Amino acid sequence: MTCDDHALHEGIARYYERRLRDNGPTPQGVDWNGAESQQLRFAQLVRIIQADHGTESDGPVTLNDLGCGYGALLTFLVEQGLDIDYEGTDLCEPMVQAARACHVGVANARFRIGGACSRLADYSVASGLFNVRQDVPVPLWEKFIHDTLDDLDRSSRRGFAFNCLTSYSDAEKMRPHLHYCAPEEIFRHCKNRFSRNVALLHDYGLYEFTILVRKQVG
Repeated sequence: MTCDDHALHEGIARYYERRLRDNGPTPQGVDWNGAESQQLRFAQLVRIIQADHGTESDGPVTLNDLGCGYGALLTFLVEQGLDIDYEGTDLCEPMVQAARACHVGVANARFRIGGACSRLADYSVASGLFNVRQDVPVPLWEKFIHDTLDDLDRSSRRGFAFNCLTSYSDAEKMRPHLHYCAPEEIFRHCKNRFSRNVALLHDYGLYEFTILVRKQVG
């Protein structure tokens, strides 16, 4: 990790530590507007794994959740009845502590501090990880995005999913500390670098988009 990478990670961790301190383990604590949009967002991400749900397998589907926050996605997965072996990773130590406290007794689930996935899983997801740029220069933030996508790819057997704020957001609602991606550029990057099977979801009513990258297996 370079000095720039370390400083970037430290800045992310401090930002979300403040949000958690001010709002607790809630959607606002990870910088989302509310629970309804959070649920809608999760519904797009889990489309990457739903094809495996209910099929015969040797055990639960394994999932990495990078930038897991307080573990709201795990709660969503449990409520959906999905059989998942889950590992959540986050840069912010207080956030990981909150996630552990919120999910005591949940089977096949663990949380760890870190900036990259620690294992090879069937799938990996990242929700909101690329949104809050703060004052990081755009080229460095774009490198962070690309490096993180490479990690998601390396850590996933079957595919990965992530979301980004869209450059097609209403101009008057865009904020200078947030980062807005051009959907077509991210789609092209994933198509050229990771897989021929890439889906771009930009039709679910939020100022963002979700990318699903499916790999050829077998």
